[in-house]
Amino acid sequence: MEGKFIIVIALLVAIGGGVAVVGGDLLPGGDGASAEPFPTQTATATPSTETATDGNGTTATATPRPPFGFAIENIENCGQTCRDVTSTLRNQQDTTAEDVTVYTRIFAGQGTDGDVVWQGNESVGTLGAGESYTTTRQVELSFSEALKIQNDDGWITVQTTVETADQTVTFSDERQVA
Repeated sequence: MEGKFIIVIALLVAIGGGVAVVGGDLLPGGDGASAEPFPTQTATATPSTETATDGNGTTATATPRPPFGFAIENIENCGQTCRDVTSTLRNQQDTTAEDVTVYTRIFAGQGTDGDVVWQGNESVGTLGAGESYTTTRQVELSFSEALKIQNDDGWITVQTTVETADQTVTFSDERQVA
């Protein structure tokens, strides 16, 4: 039974990387279900200012892109139910993002109605146009939290919000990890 818990945790962290590619999950250091507010808002793409003109004089604007990008750089084992996750948030906008904070919650089950098994936030501050922010955070679940995931048929929902002085963008992804 203990082997299943370890597999659940390893897959949970690995799948988190897939979520992050969608938009922005710094996996900030969690402290369980803290009482801090968790902002959410539907993600909207930022129009690009890049344009091109063809030989006929037709001008086209580049396809809209999300305001933030994200990548998991490295995942290292730090214990049976612990992973050190290094991730990078990139400002894909043409302007500076001020007062950037990233919030992350992991729910047991499909959707956000289940139990929160991990959450945290990371204050990034100012992130210039095209700049990136890299951090390493520890993601650790208790055995009871891993059991909640197992009891929900191995499903998790990862919800990440990037909040700035000007906008709030939320990304969500569901994965079966066990």
